[in-house]
Amino acid sequence: MVNSDENSNKVIDPKIFIFDVDGVMTDGKFYYSTEGKVMKKFGPDDNDALSLLDPYMDIRFISGDKRGFPITKKRIGEDMKRPIDLVSTVNRIEWIEKQYDPKTIIYMGDGIFDPFVFRKVGYSIAPANADAFAKQEADYVTTREGGDRAVAEAVLHVLKTFFVPFDRSTIPLINKSKN
Repeated sequence: MVNSDENSNKVIDPKIFIFDVDGVMTDGKFYYSTEGKVMKKFGPDDNDALSLLDPYMDIRFISGDKRGFPITKKRIGEDMKRPIDLVSTVNRIEWIEKQYDPKTIIYMGDGIFDPFVFRKVGYSIAPANADAFAKQEADYVTTREGGDRAVAEAVLHVLKTFFVPFDRSTIPLINKSKN
């Protein structure tokens, strides 16, 4: 696990940031009624922070949650206007390899199968409440939990590590069509 850019031995030119939705953008919990899965809790600030990366790289989302995918698609695809794909947790690296050069990918995940992805991509990030094995394999572990600004923290880390640190003294110009 690497918790700072000074300790990382990976040198990449990141092109795409792929986020696993459940447990990263959400708290990872599923809310059920007698009708089935009805809600997912998405956290604050993450969508706003993502806009800071738009000038530098493409942002994509994946979810392995078939039953909750309509909820995810509503939030990520419709509200946030971001690409979202349904990809099984065990097939993620194969999906990435078919579409991209894995070494140009930054991937943020939290689950028991994400370490397999972490080993193949250029840079990996896990939220503070990720599976222990995921945190051990991650290049960076946030101090925040999934669904509680972990994505915002990861975005600021990526900006500082690979691009230009976020200037907190000025309000950035952002693409309002995505927010």
